[in-house]
Amino acid sequence: MELSQRIKNITPSQTLAITAKSRDLKAQGVDVISLSAGEPDFNTPDEIIEKTYEALKAGQTKYTSASGITELKEAIIEKMKRDNGLDYELSEVFVGTGAKHVLYNLFQATLDPGDEVLIPTPYWVSYTEQVKLAEGNPVIMETDESTSFKITPEIIDRHVTDRTRMLLLNSPSNPSGMVYTEEELRSLAEYLEKTDIVVVADEIYETLVYDHPHISIASFSDKMKSNTLIVNGVSKSHSMTGWRIGYVCGDSDVVKGMTALSSHSTSNPATPSQWAALAAYNMDPSYLEEYNRTFKERRDKAYENLMEIPYIDCIKPEGAFYLFPNFAECARQCGFDGVDAFVEAVLEEVHVAAVPGSGFGSPDNIRLSYSLSIEDMTEALDRIRKFVEQHSKGV
Repeated sequence: MELSQRIKNITPSQTLAITAKSRDLKAQGVDVISLSAGEPDFNTPDEIIEKTYEALKAGQTKYTSASGITELKEAIIEKMKRDNGLDYELSEVFVGTGAKHVLYNLFQATLDPGDEVLIPTPYWVSYTEQVKLAEGNPVIMETDESTSFKITPEIIDRHVTDRTRMLLLNSPSNPSGMVYTEEELRSLAEYLEKTDIVVVADEIYETLVYDHPHISIASFSDKMKSNTLIVNGVSKSHSMTGWRIGYVCGDSDVVKGMTALSSHSTSNPATPSQWAALAAYNMDPSYLEEYNRTFKERRDKAYENLMEIPYIDCIKPEGAFYLFPNFAECARQCGFDGVDAFVEAVLEEVHVAAVPGSGFGSPDNIRLSYSLSIEDMTEALDRIRKFVEQHSKGV
């Protein structure tokens, strides 16, 4: 059967493809260490699991509102006020089947054919494809190590046209781990306040910030708040990737449109998962503090080990759980045509799985997740170092 043109035009997720390939090798008995995962390696906290079981026993297994249960939306509103200094109404909150589904619904509900969405590189792999599925045009704004993988008002201004509808801002960033400072966000806000550009602020890694506080761009003024749609969820913060709960806070008309769309697709997010997310937001916040300390320790050790690999360059990440080193010179020194070929050889020869930066719009880089034990991370980077030393000598 012939596939639709829209499906033919999308690129499959490279991160999921790499993860699947490494799992296949593991199933064959190969000792693969995967640095490709975009999820915490901890199990969901016992308290959340127990509270979910209680909800199931109490009969919370039926349909809910398409936009989510009121109890969870109220908890999200409280969280946004406590952590971000932002006030929202129930009509301004939509709960979906993971932040990815929320973003998909958001673009479907807001974009018309030809509308342009400004997306900085490096970008999460699904941004561009979701915009295309909504018949929008992703407009790529190039950044690299020289700009610390961040955009400025000047960069935005060079890409704005009369079709510009949205700007996608991901801080902390997947894949670079960069976090915008208060001063950098203020500068962006001052520029954006003079426009009608809607900001889609992907803040899913909000709790994983190590060197300065997370700040939402929506908090700078009433104008910014009204023009910002904040996307977040419990996947990364509470190790709940498989529960699939994300949400958006913002314009009530957008929320209404997203709700209408969900009513004809998923009906509602999985009911038990919604009660699990509610339990997550009712937990003692000290859990997040310990969680953050664990990842900061991993980041510091991973960065230290990474910098022992010859011919690479890497900005130390400030958030999320990724390193995003530049391997262009390293790949060349090892005799490879590019970083993609280098990554493939590393997986085949020393059994370390990583994601090439080409999937994120940055072909000179590699995304390395440190969402695994320090011991495994150290072993993986040691394998890559030895691989580089061996291959570079042969060039």
